[in-house]
Formats: sequence, structure tokens, C-alpha cells
Amino acid sequence: MRRRTLAREHALKILYQIDITRRALDLIWTDYWNMEETKDQEVSSYAKILVHGVLKNLNDIDEKISQYATNWQLKRMAVIDRNVMRIGLFELKYTSDIPLKVAINEAVDLAKKYGDLESSKFVNGILDKIHKKEIVEASH
Repeated sequence: MRRRTLAREHALKILYQIDITRRALDLIWTDYWNMEETKDQEVSSYAKILVHGVLKNLNDIDEKISQYATNWQLKRMAVIDRNVMRIGLFELKYTSDIPLKVAINEAVDLAKKYGDLESSKFVNGILDKIHKKEIVEASH
């Protein structure tokens, strides 16, 4: 598995724990990596960029997801779906080295692997709408 794909999985698991337990990031981070077999520095570094980036921009990211997830309240979404979209949107809006289509495809793949049967369609639909309205239109 590619390192950044693996980093996204770790970031999802960490964000999931934060969402569920409401424990502090530093406690979850330390416990997570102490239990994790992967000791690849590149993987943990990119996971850290994702987790910190999502948390730093959480209000903006959640506002944007809520705006495009018509008829859905963020708190009512599946925890996996919500956090997959947060990672995907962070990569769409706040990184410049990830191609936009890659960010969406990676999020959809995470949703397929960790979400339920409809998760990938849900994630793809919202991220694609945001991509077309906010990012493509803004660049023209």
C-alpha cells in the first residue's frame, strides 16, 4: 500500500477516536502509535499533517460539508463518513501537492473500506459538489 494512502487510514482512525472519545489529541496520538506496528516515519508524518490540518480547520471544513450535505446534519452522519470527508476536504482545500481528483478518489476508497455500503457514494457526491462549486469555479 502506498505511504500516503496508509497515512490517510491512520489519520482516519485517529480522527475517529477523537470524535468518539473526545479525548485530547496528544493522548490519542501517543496511545495510537504505541499500539501501531507501522513505524514508517513518512507515514506518521503525513498522518500528522492530515490530523492537525483537519483539527486546525475543523470549523471551516465542517461548515463547508454541512453547506453541501443538504438534508443532513453533520452530527447525524456516520462518524466514518464525516471524518473521511474532513480528510478529503482538507486535502482539496488546504494542500497543493495532492491532485484534486486523487484527494476525492482516496476519500472514496477510504469510505469503501471503512464505511457502509452507501458511504462511498455519499462521500463522493459531497466532495465532488464542493470540488466543482468551490474549487473549479474559484479558479476560473
